[in-house]
Amino acid sequence: MEAIREVQKRYCSAALAVAILLALCFVFAGMKPAGKGLVLGTLFSILNFILMGQTLPLRLGRTRNASIAVSFGSLGFRYLLLAIPLIVALRVETVHPVTTVFGIFMIQIVILADHFTKAFRRGDEKRA
Repeated sequence: MEAIREVQKRYCSAALAVAILLALCFVFAGMKPAGKGLVLGTLFSILNFILMGQTLPLRLGRTRNASIAVSFGSLGFRYLLLAIPLIVALRVETVHPVTTVFGIFMIQIVILADHFTKAFRRGDEKRA
């Protein structure tokens, strides 16, 4: 469980930092709704990622059917959770829908960027 929390802390902190920096760039460029959408989507993405890690132990030590039920219940709840920022972005004019979608995928973007940077570092170490 501690390893999960460390991974969550690393990726969530990086995602929030990137979102805030990009949101500040949007605000300074005069696109305040875009910045709001990015931060809103990222906050819900972080919440989704944390809930995903918290439900992992619930699936262990159960029968197959109970584990499947917990998995589908968790998945359905997290989909509903991720629908909230999309609905807000579509209904409120001060939140941009496209950047909200990018915010929802911010954790995945950060994870991919982390893996790419590690792969390039390993490639540079092999060449040296």
